Amino acid sequence: MLDAGVIDMFLQPGEFFVGDAQLRLRTLLGSCVSITLWHPASRIGAMSHFLLPGRSRGVLPDARYGNDALDLMLAGLREQGVAASECQAKVFGGGDMFPGRLLQRPAIGMQNGEEARALLAGYAIPVLSACLYGVGHRQIVFDIASGDVWSRQFEKVDK
Repeated sequence: MLDAGVIDMFLQPGEFFVGDAQLRLRTLLGSCVSITLWHPASRIGAMSHFLLPGRSRGVLPDARYGNDALDLMLAGLREQGVAASECQAKVFGGGDMFPGRLLQRPAIGMQNGEEARALLAGYAIPVLSACLYGVGHRQIVFDIASGDVWSRQFEKVDK
């Protein structure tokens, strides 16, 4: 999947990136969630890798949190002349990394996935596809030139 002239970038947890068709963005997700936003006409896109659903406003934005990550992505897209209402979203991740554990509340992956859906709905950004939850981690590749996102899930194997 190596293409001449395409720059591959890897997002670490808590990072986001906004770029053009020259870029292909990659990440690995466990319970974290990645939102991709794509503007078909300009072929500009953004991708996040957030760890936690959200936090209270009033402090400097931090892309480790879903609400801040989306705000930062949308600000970066606005700088490129792209309006949120013209974007298409895809959402990935939220895997259960500890499937045998009994929890009093939904697992963090489930919370992250629900937060991503709610945030996008709040901005009326259509979600074209989602691959959320399940067991294990995912490898994500976002080709900004085409808007395609590939997701490969690796189930956690207990030994």
